[in-house]
Amino acid sequence: MPPKRVTLADVARRAGLSTSAASMILNGRPDTRLSADAHARVNEAAAELGYRPNVAARSLRTDKTLTIGFISDVVATTRFASGLIRGALDAAQRAGHVILVLETGGDPARESEAIGAVLDRQVDGIIFAVMRARELFVPEIPSTTRVVMLNATNKKHPVSVLPDELTGGSSAVKLLADAGHREGIALIGHNKEAERDLFRSTTVAQRIAGIRTEMSTRGMRFAAEESCWEWEPHHGYDVTHALLERRSDIRALLCMNDRLAFGAYQALADHGLSVPHDVSVVSFDNDELASYLRPGLTTVGLPHEAMGRASVEILLAPRRPSGSRLIPMPVIERRSVRSPAG
Repeated sequence: MPPKRVTLADVARRAGLSTSAASMILNGRPDTRLSADAHARVNEAAAELGYRPNVAARSLRTDKTLTIGFISDVVATTRFASGLIRGALDAAQRAGHVILVLETGGDPARESEAIGAVLDRQVDGIIFAVMRARELFVPEIPSTTRVVMLNATNKKHPVSVLPDELTGGSSAVKLLADAGHREGIALIGHNKEAERDLFRSTTVAQRIAGIRTEMSTRGMRFAAEESCWEWEPHHGYDVTHALLERRSDIRALLCMNDRLAFGAYQALADHGLSVPHDVSVVSFDNDELASYLRPGLTTVGLPHEAMGRASVEILLAPRRPSGSRLIPMPVIERRSVRSPAG
């Protein structure tokens, strides 16, 4: 037979106080008007007895279940954006909440099922997260349910947490300019003319805007812009290899993400060029592979853990906020940038 659950009345009896007094102390009421000794006796009694609050009973009194729904596409099953969950879990634990994680693989039918599942469990709010920032379609949700979009946007649910891509794009250009690069810089992953009428995402647009604004402010122009729709290593290799076949004046690469930079490293090596002595490389995201490259890749990171923490803090805030919160993108300097030779 399982041991009898320790109740609030048991704690109060051990501490020599009324149940209501013990309840106020354990719930952290700031206005209990009870002595420090009473607080100490209740906390000691709770620890000695192994008391655990009855969450179900508390939810009936407070209309709160201390549970957050976290619905994502593939955040939980891929290493790249798992920091979103780590940050959310950390903030939830500090706030005394638990997180119910459901993954949909981006399937609309599974998204509807996931929403139904968390609403059935009367969560205190829902966080929708995606691995790669984009506008996300969300099925109908009751207006009384708090919703925060994490690394995503949605017109019906305007509260979102996003990386500050505009400033991040500017930071990448500054890294090269501060090292003395003004000419011979190639942009890998985007070409303004080739992609004029194409849309990737709002956040990518902000990254590109930050890059181009900083280049213009400094009176700098790209020597070449290499477009590829998918930012994967083999695409980075292909466009960089083709670029080096045409041009011998490239002294720096600004890659739109670390996976493109990984392929670019390989293409440079095949052409007998070393990083950073012949060509400097700067990128974005701070993917795990950035630290494994040799030399280590200097990159402007995606602040996934800080974003995850912010999403929970916003969801649980006493007042409903609106609009987007932009989280600064940190610059991670390794060894892929140096002053141009000569």
